[in-house]
Amino acid sequence: MDKAQILIIDDEPQIRKLLRINLESNDYRTIQAVSAKEGVALAGSHLPDAILLDIGLPDKSGHDLLVEIREWYHKPIIILSVQDNEADIIKALDNGATDYLTKPFRTGELLARIRSALRRSHDIGPNTTIVCGDLEIDLVARTTKKRGAIVKLTQTEYNLLVLFAKNEGKVLTHQQILNQVWGHGHNTETQYLRVFVGTLRKKIEDSPNHPQHIITESGVGYRFQ
Repeated sequence: MDKAQILIIDDEPQIRKLLRINLESNDYRTIQAVSAKEGVALAGSHLPDAILLDIGLPDKSGHDLLVEIREWYHKPIIILSVQDNEADIIKALDNGATDYLTKPFRTGELLARIRSALRRSHDIGPNTTIVCGDLEIDLVARTTKKRGAIVKLTQTEYNLLVLFAKNEGKVLTHQQILNQVWGHGHNTETQYLRVFVGTLRKKIEDSPNHPQHIITESGVGYRFQ
């Protein structure tokens, strides 16, 4: 299998060098851009398997570049930024970022996030069943099983679980989830969402107070694993 190619868009030489060394030592190919303009050009000419994007670029905001690239690029884009405030994270995820890591980051975690993102982007077959650990979701029969036993879910709980499972490993913001499951008129009803996440955890988690599937990303949303 060909090595996945990763485009690094970052104006910091030390970060680019660190990423290149770690990625290439883990069997990825890399290309690098130091500006938004160069990043767009390389993304269009190489169509990489994933992009690592810094928010603080010299010629354009990484947020604006993310929106621009997302108009035609549908593979993973992982944000790497020194900005760790909630507003920046939510803005990036709402604009189509696959994931968000703050600098300084742990190399092992970054590699794990890349593997997860690439795995999801390659899983585009016509499967009608989603298997996530001990859970099995039948999209045709609209049933859910845990270790082979049927789990009785309400329609809303089922729709919520399917959304999570289809985005395994990806952080979904409160607003993204509310828009997808309840519609745009419920954008601010985060407490409503917490109630349903709580009831869903009770049905699919071995220990709802220490969930292994639906992970809370504090102040941002949830990640399903």
